[in-house]
Amino acid sequence: MFSFFSKKKYLVDYLEGFVDIHNHILPGIDDGAKNVEESIALLKAFAEFGVRDFICTPHIMENYYPNTPKTINKSLAVLENGLKMSNLNGFNIRVAAEHMIDSNFESILEEKKTMPLANNYLLIEMSYLQPSLNLLDSVEKIALKKYYPILAHPERYVFLHEKKSTYSIYRKKGLLMQLNLLSLSEYYGKNVQKAAFELLQSGHIDFLATDIHNKRQLKALNEIKLNTKVLNQIVPIIEKTTFNFR
Repeated sequence: MFSFFSKKKYLVDYLEGFVDIHNHILPGIDDGAKNVEESIALLKAFAEFGVRDFICTPHIMENYYPNTPKTINKSLAVLENGLKMSNLNGFNIRVAAEHMIDSNFESILEEKKTMPLANNYLLIEMSYLQPSLNLLDSVEKIALKKYYPILAHPERYVFLHEKKSTYSIYRKKGLLMQLNLLSLSEYYGKNVQKAAFELLQSGHIDFLATDIHNKRQLKALNEIKLNTKVLNQIVPIIEKTTFNFR
């Protein structure tokens, strides 16, 4: 017999007014939207559940996506023009980046070519299979530049799943953490979902975001249902994310 209180609810019903601080909506710049038509389709789909405020975060990744403030702002201009030509209003779109901690990151940091969130947060990532050798050194250097480092999707780093104490070490070193909303489902796999719930339970998650790349992922986001216990954990983080980045 099912209890009334165990009934699951759609996650997107709690996202109206949310500020999405990590996504790949900008057109033709990384592994996200391929063109402005795809970007606009994603924005329209987001608007259906009340999300219209975005900080777009294309990858800056040596040898794969060598983006710069110039290329990112150019892509934003293309999207803004597309919205204007389509007579679509009511979206607030800003830009930052998701910075891979690779051999080129510290040079970018020194040359002031990083793209921070809301002026003083820096979104960073690693390979999913192995840690960046210079991660903690980079975190210290990020702090010296007066930025707060945010580690994107910590639940997705496979090498941390059996070394959960490392999360606490990272936080003690000053790393904030951003969970992907899709990780609350089995979209990335059961192990990632398990890690996501454990990180929420331990209080390690500071911010939430969609990390949406395409309509398939957005469809999956629309289908996520959560129980009351999980919703009680994430709603305050949804509110905190929006408050910090509005």
